[in-house]
Amino acid sequence: MTLPTTDTRVTYPAGATEAASRVLHVEAHGDRTAVLLENTAFHPVDHAWPDQGADRGTLEVGTRRWEVTDCVVGATDGTTLHLGADSPVRKGTEGWAFVVVHLIEGGGNGPVEGDDVVVRVDAAHRAAVSAGHTGCHLASLALNRALAGRWKKDVASDALGAPNFDALAIDTTVIGEFGSLDRYRLGKSLRRKGFTVEDLDPQATAAAVNATLAAWTATGAAIGIEADGGGLTDRRRWICDLPGERAGIPCGGTHLTSLTGVDVTVRLELADADGTPVLRMDTRVGVPAPD
Repeated sequence: MTLPTTDTRVTYPAGATEAASRVLHVEAHGDRTAVLLENTAFHPVDHAWPDQGADRGTLEVGTRRWEVTDCVVGATDGTTLHLGADSPVRKGTEGWAFVVVHLIEGGGNGPVEGDDVVVRVDAAHRAAVSAGHTGCHLASLALNRALAGRWKKDVASDALGAPNFDALAIDTTVIGEFGSLDRYRLGKSLRRKGFTVEDLDPQATAAAVNATLAAWTATGAAIGIEADGGGLTDRRRWICDLPGERAGIPCGGTHLTSLTGVDVTVRLELADADGTPVLRMDTRVGVPAPD
């Protein structure tokens, strides 16, 4: 069976939750079936930075329907399909195609190559996770601003010009429905870069972060995704027109389209992980009720 030689075309960055497509390749993967399409509205989880999980939804061919139980980034050199962490190369490697792999249960009775298929994503779940992802970006920028005075050395700056604590200290990020959880390590490496850990007050810092977030969300600023192209690996940037400044962050996920009616708040707590201080930021996002 023929494997694609070009990246999957993706429409989820523009907010699409449905797509008409064609099946390019089908193969067994354990007790599930991997389905590759020409184009898709499904957001796949990327093993390289799995902060946002896979969309939920279905594939439909005529009256037949299959639930997509997982959706991952795959890579192929034209002879073999590698899924997720099994990929031997990084995204963008020349001579490889990077594809969205839709996984459905069972085998033998699923879509076949050449089928015209309708992709339907769970729009409510997508909207909830998009809110969480937007809140995550805003909270990281506000946290960077709140901690700016704790740096004794010059370091790389964020999209708004503040020292980029988020990029330098991040350990893990998990984005879910209407929120996210970030974990930052405040260890020796960060201290050597010039960050002052002593006397860090999580409550006072959270208050400063929340004040900034309240000012930003009150503007109802527009949010968009700028893309270099429509392929899975084309570079994309999250853009938000904050008061007097435009924030742009490289991002492959999905987002809200504006801050109108949105409320973003954080809670911060310090913990210890085998002798290393860890700062946890729990971000929650409130959005207007659907019409």
